[in-house]
Amino acid sequence: MITRTELLAYIDETLEPARFKDYCPNGLQVAGTNQIDTIISGVTASEAFIEAAIAANADAILVHHGYFWRGEDPCITGIKQRRLKLLLENNINLLAYHLPLDAHSTLGNNVQLADVLGLEIDGRISGTGDPAIGLCGCLPAPIPLQDFTDHVQQKLHREPLVIQAHERPIATVGWCTGAAQGFLQQAAELGLDLFLSGEISEPTVHMARELGINYMAAGHHATERYGVQALGQALAQRFNIRHHFIDIDNPV
Repeated sequence: MITRTELLAYIDETLEPARFKDYCPNGLQVAGTNQIDTIISGVTASEAFIEAAIAANADAILVHHGYFWRGEDPCITGIKQRRLKLLLENNINLLAYHLPLDAHSTLGNNVQLADVLGLEIDGRISGTGDPAIGLCGCLPAPIPLQDFTDHVQQKLHREPLVIQAHERPIATVGWCTGAAQGFLQQAAELGLDLFLSGEISEPTVHMARELGINYMAAGHHATERYGVQALGQALAQRFNIRHHFIDIDNPV
């Protein structure tokens, strides 16, 4: 068992959330019990996930997508009220880490996705100013686009949506989990064969074709399941506490 204060201090030291200009607060979003023995991790703090965490005797919930996003209605009504009521009634802490968990060099979503897909990291794709989010690298050997598509589907258990812009084999890949289709032009400027993210927008199709780079939307949820698991496992090992990952299916 560990105190909430000790746990938060260690995560802050590890993820360095203060380095990021994010769309939501990172860290403790809802306070519960001060003594933590069981952490339940997941992608999003939905009502179904909270209910599953309660059933698993969670003291703390660790997620990538928490609450209090920039621009959202601040009123505690409807969905927000029901979610917060569940947490407060059950004295459960809600810990959420967004961009800091995407970017971490060993526990982050993008590094963990590279490991799942067998991608060799050799650079970054999101500029040189703020901490890098997107990454780029290569496959062990060039393969046809269809073979890479099949590989991604097998590893992520979700059929990706693919926009083909050229016939070359896939050797170099850029990727950024979640909704990062905005990095497509940077990936094209690096001369990469393919850029992979979670989602796709209407302009993405035309940009990929006109820039001559293949685009793959492999699922926002599907690409962001791995960082929070890695962080939860690291916390369990560090502090000798229990950790379980609960996956609430989401086709997006």
